[in-house]
Amino acid sequence: MTLKSLAGIETPDRGRISVEEKVVYDSARKINWRPQKRKIGYLFQNYALFPNMSVETNIGAGLKKWGKEEKRRWVAEMIRKFRLEGLEKRLPGELSGGQQQRVALARIMACQPEMILLDEPFSALDVYLRDRLQQEMEEMLADYPGTVILVSHSRDEIYRFSEELLVMDQGEIIRSGGVREIFSNPVRVEAARISGCKNIVGIRRRDAHTLEIPEWGTVLTLEREVPEDMTHIGFRAHDFLPVWGERKANCIAARAGSIAELPFERKYFIKGAADGAEEICWFVQRELLQVLEKRGMPDYLQMPENKILLLK
Repeated sequence: MTLKSLAGIETPDRGRISVEEKVVYDSARKINWRPQKRKIGYLFQNYALFPNMSVETNIGAGLKKWGKEEKRRWVAEMIRKFRLEGLEKRLPGELSGGQQQRVALARIMACQPEMILLDEPFSALDVYLRDRLQQEMEEMLADYPGTVILVSHSRDEIYRFSEELLVMDQGEIIRSGGVREIFSNPVRVEAARISGCKNIVGIRRRDAHTLEIPEWGTVLTLEREVPEDMTHIGFRAHDFLPVWGERKANCIAARAGSIAELPFERKYFIKGAADGAEEICWFVQRELLQVLEKRGMPDYLQMPENKILLLK
């Protein structure tokens, strides 16, 4: 809905939208620019190519006011830039997924937009194709001078493509800032989830430096102060430290439930202390697996304070 409102495909009930300091929608002032005037390129999830048009005709579809020769030269330049030589006469149904994506991007770039909107462009692809097309997308947008807005639920896509992140929940902006800053300190539960944090659990604040986690059967004592409005903590699945023997500070009992073997890591699902509590994820990579093979399952898992995310 946000992308469609920016592009002018949908009209909000009220509000104001400015793009590159140009007000394109303002309900109070009765401003509502047509989509064509906004100079925004929109890459839909299914690419939305015209099925009965060839590659070159699709690319030139938005250049209605151009002269014939000028249009021909510019389409040829887009075909060269997006590595579509030899495919000019093919229909979309005769192209691979990657080729269709390049045609859709070429069609957008041909119109020289000031902003590009990407609507989960990799969501329907398998892992191999997704990685390859993400690399191609990075290369194709490397010299684009405008703003690119990507909507995604994928932690890896967000981290790979974005400099700034805006987290929305139920239509409200709940966190915004630099991607690396938000991943290291999400502040909000929803932001922690989208950053890929697997362990998010409710807490009871005892005092300024102590909090209880009933579901995990443990109490954490922190050097930093715990704000009064914190309701949860987050802890990433790779950050637990195994402890054998005597219990240390800020530990949980390592009672293994199920185990998932993957090619490069092993995933342990630790039983919580409370009945019906959600399992705790501990992901162990190859280097530590060799230690576990020798010493067996640890007695406890420790949570270093600098890895604990305080959330509300």
